[in-house]
Amino acid sequence: MSLIEYLGKGASLGVSAPCLTTGDSTLSYGDAQVMAFKVARALANSGVRPGEKVAILSVNDPIAFSCVFGISRAGAVWCPINLRNEAAENRDLLEFFDCACLIFQGRFSGLVEQIAAGLPAVKTLVCVDGPTPVGVTLDEWLVGVSGEPLSVAPLDDTMLIVGTGGTTGRPKGVVLTGRNVETMSPITLMSCPFAPRPVYLALAPLTHAAGVLCFPIMAMGGEIVILRTPDLSDFLAAVQTRKVTHTFLPPTLIYMLLSHHDLPDTDLSSLQCFWYGAAPMSAARLEEAMTRIGPVMAQLFGQSEAPMMISTMAPADHFDPDGSVAVRRLSSAGRPAPLVTVAIMDESGGLPAAGERGEIVIRSSLVMAGYYKNPEATAEVGKFGWHYTGGFNVYSAEVEQALMQHPDIADCAVIGLPDDKWGERVTAVLQLRPGAAVTSDEVRAFVKARVGSVKSPKQVEFWADLPRSKVGKVLKKDIKAQILGG
Repeated sequence: MSLIEYLGKGASLGVSAPCLTTGDSTLSYGDAQVMAFKVARALANSGVRPGEKVAILSVNDPIAFSCVFGISRAGAVWCPINLRNEAAENRDLLEFFDCACLIFQGRFSGLVEQIAAGLPAVKTLVCVDGPTPVGVTLDEWLVGVSGEPLSVAPLDDTMLIVGTGGTTGRPKGVVLTGRNVETMSPITLMSCPFAPRPVYLALAPLTHAAGVLCFPIMAMGGEIVILRTPDLSDFLAAVQTRKVTHTFLPPTLIYMLLSHHDLPDTDLSSLQCFWYGAAPMSAARLEEAMTRIGPVMAQLFGQSEAPMMISTMAPADHFDPDGSVAVRRLSSAGRPAPLVTVAIMDESGGLPAAGERGEIVIRSSLVMAGYYKNPEATAEVGKFGWHYTGGFNVYSAEVEQALMQHPDIADCAVIGLPDDKWGERVTAVLQLRPGAAVTSDEVRAFVKARVGSVKSPKQVEFWADLPRSKVGKVLKKDIKAQILGG
C-alpha cells in the first residue's frame, strides 16, 4: 500500500470532505488528489523516474504536504528534510540520498541558493509559495499539466527515507517501506479511540511524527488541521473551534501548555486522544495533564527505524478499573503494540530473566528496510535477528523523572559528561520555575532519596532556559556541546 492509497481511501469516503486545512483555507480530498496527480505528472516531465528521490523542505503547509502524495503517485521516494539542519548538513543529506528534485518554501530560498551549486544531481528546484531567485515556482511548474489520474508503478516498496541524527558522523538514512507504514497505521487505529471522520491537529512538524500520523487519519476520511507555526495560543483556539479529536505534542510543549493562560477557558471536550511521545514525560506532569486536559492522554513509543508504535498506552490504560489514576504506570512506555514483539536482550544475544537489565529489541513488520547505503549499520542494528532500539538511553530518563517531581524545577535534561573517575558523570541541567531558588546539594539529596546515590547528579547546572527544537524538544546534544565548549 503506497502513500497515495491513504489519500485515495479518504477520497473514497467522500471526495468533497475536508482533507487539509490551515487558517481559512481548506483542500478537500478531491482537491488534494488533483494536486497529487499534477505534481506526479510534473515530476515525470522533469525527468524524475520511479525510485528516484524527491526532497521537501517546508514548514507545515497543505500544498507542500500534498506534494508528498504526488511524489508517491510518480513512483518516487519522499525525503523529508529537517528544518533545524544547517545548510552544510542539508547539502550533505541531499547528496547522500541522491535527490533528483527539491521542493521548498520561499523562506528557505536563501539556503537553497547557497547549497544548489554543490548539488549537480538535483536537476529540479520548485518553490511552492511564490517567486524565488532559484528554481521555478509551483505555478510555473504546473502550467499546462493535467490533473487527470495517473498511475506509475514504483521501483520497489520504498516510500520515504528519513534522516536520523547520530551521536557521531553523518546522520543515517532510514529507509521506510509501504509495509512499514501499513503496519503502523492499523496499530494506531487499534491502540487508540477513533470515531468516524476524526479531526487531527498537527502543530509539530509534518516531516516527523506528526506527518506519519496523518496516514491513519486519512484512512478514516478525517480532516488534518495544520498549524504553520508552533504557537500554543493558536493550538488551543484550533482545538476548540475545529472540534479537534486527535493531536500530538512532545512533553516539553505539554508542560508549556499546562502553564498557558488560555488553557482554563478553552473547551477541550472534543478531544478523544492526545498523544505524547518523542521524549520521556514527567509522571507528575502527566497526571496533571490527565486532570486539566482530560482523560485523553495517550503515549506512543517508537523511533524513525520503527515508526511511532513500538509500544502504546491508550487513554484508558492511564486509569485503573475503579477510575483512579494508575500512578504506577505513568512512568512506563505502555504495552507492546499489537503487531510488535518486544523483548530485552543482553550483549550476547540472550534473553535475560525478568528483572534483569538489557536493551529493548523488537520484531515486527514495523521495522525499517535498513539504513540507506549503509549495510554495516543495518547489520549491526539487526544482529541476532532482532532490531535493536538503543533502550539503554532510558537511564537518563529515570533521573529526569525524579528531578521533575521537584516543585521548583520547570524542566531538565540529564546528560553524561567525561569523568576521570566514573568514565561519565551524571550531569543535570535545570530550568527553575520563575522566582524559585534551590541549591545543587538540595537537588542531589532530592534525587538520591528517589533513585539512589549512584544515579544522583554529580554535577548540577542552572540555566535560564534550555535549548529546544522548533517543536519544543530539549536538545541534549546542544547542551553537552555548550558545557564542553565553555
